[in-house]
Amino acid sequence: TMKVRPDMVNGHKLCHGGLIFTLADSAFAFACNSYNLRTVAASAEVSFLKSAFEGEILTADARERWREGRNGIYDISVVNGDGVVIAEFRGKSRTIQGAVLEDEENSP
Repeated sequence: TMKVRPDMVNGHKLCHGGLIFTLADSAFAFACNSYNLRTVAASAEVSFLKSAFEGEILTADARERWREGRNGIYDISVVNGDGVVIAEFRGKSRTIQGAVLEDEENSP
């Protein structure tokens, strides 16, 4: 979740789109790394559907749509406090070498 603060709005008094993208991208990162395999974004895109305003609390919900081998596709919906979808984000992931969290026995 993210509360839209006064320093997060643009000249139109709307939440800056880059911050909405960042919220969705963070949810994407948590989702695609949930297998404990280091995974990064290969690409991402966002569609802004509605405006978000100062004081609103935004929530990002990530869904894995497809995963095979080292690739994945994730859809993230960003909603306001009323449950209205304000943005749709799609991220494509690529798994790289290593674990997100190393076993304690294997830690340096």
